[in-house]
Amino acid sequence: MVTLPSDDTVSRFTERVFDPLARADQRAWAWRYLRALLSTPGKKSARRLAASVSASPTAAQALHQFVNVSPWDWTPVREELVRWTERRLAPQAWVVDLAVLPKRGEHSCGVHRRFVAAAGRVVTCQVGVGAFLATETDAVPVDWRLQLPGAWGKDPHRRRRARIPDDVRFRPPERHALELVDALAAVSRAVPVPVVAHLGATPRAGSLARGLAARGRDFVLAVPDELRVRAARSPGHLPCPRGEECGPVYTARGVLDQGPDPLRTEEAVGPVGREHRAAVATALVHPVDRLSAGTPHRAYRLFTVRPEEGRPASQLWLTNMTHARTENLLALTRLLALSRQATRRLEDELGLLDFEGRSYPGWHHHMTLVSAAYALHRLHHRPCLAVGA
Repeated sequence: MVTLPSDDTVSRFTERVFDPLARADQRAWAWRYLRALLSTPGKKSARRLAASVSASPTAAQALHQFVNVSPWDWTPVREELVRWTERRLAPQAWVVDLAVLPKRGEHSCGVHRRFVAAAGRVVTCQVGVGAFLATETDAVPVDWRLQLPGAWGKDPHRRRRARIPDDVRFRPPERHALELVDALAAVSRAVPVPVVAHLGATPRAGSLARGLAARGRDFVLAVPDELRVRAARSPGHLPCPRGEECGPVYTARGVLDQGPDPLRTEEAVGPVGREHRAAVATALVHPVDRLSAGTPHRAYRLFTVRPEEGRPASQLWLTNMTHARTENLLALTRLLALSRQATRRLEDELGLLDFEGRSYPGWHHHMTLVSAAYALHRLHHRPCLAVGA
């Protein structure tokens, strides 16, 4: 059981990570907010957070002002959070995952109704795309993007009310994922690691794969059953006209059931280190979509663990690491469970869902602060891995 960080530890952390904040009073409120998130039990409303760190009757308003109104830039703070986390955590992968944040009403920035498979129903929610630094035991959130669907991308009244910057428009989740990867690559000082991403049932997983490959990143991506692919042709086949791929188009699920590559059974390492045999279906494929028409591109490996009889179908995955050991690829896919565990802890322990502000800057401020509190809580006791940290 990790103990709560001391006030001195919170102070040192705030001085380091929130140093980009321009004013001393902003840094002081960052300290109070972090301390309150870590020590306030139950619902973390602005009033309850303020009461845990100040006896002033105006503290709640000041705390709300700091998070929802104050114009501080969250980007350099998140960059410092990445550096601080990397000094205590040697990432095995960067994980990009969705966080569905249920909301009441229709005024919170980016709120909309969508079907959530885990809940089995349509919910009113915000959707964040998060980046996590992950090892085999931890996943720490360090950066976020907010989905702005429908009217949030076009309605001037909604945009003004939520203080959405003019240059922020609707972007599909794979675009957010690439932006997060670019932001991490610009600031990270660690050895490059694979990207593991699960963006729900996005039909544009092929464009995300090509975007990551163009950036020279190894990756393992969750893809929907309906992703359109062609089986990669063997070297002995004649090329198609103009360098295009040809042959029948399958769904990703269909190519594993009907394609040319056989089912393989291999040794794989279980989630708690025990050996077990996993039946893995695999095929080399080319994703097919309008972005790839007429352009040759490399083959990727599509794979899934065959479910036991009577159990639902397993998630499909696409990777450019075509020669990697299957057990290593499966180990990367299991990191998604850690990012989702981290998101649940943010919800249950650090007030992720308790933010009552409705502005775009307020959402990003809150996500920055709860992510920083999570990193501090999980990693404050760990020694630095780099000299000069």
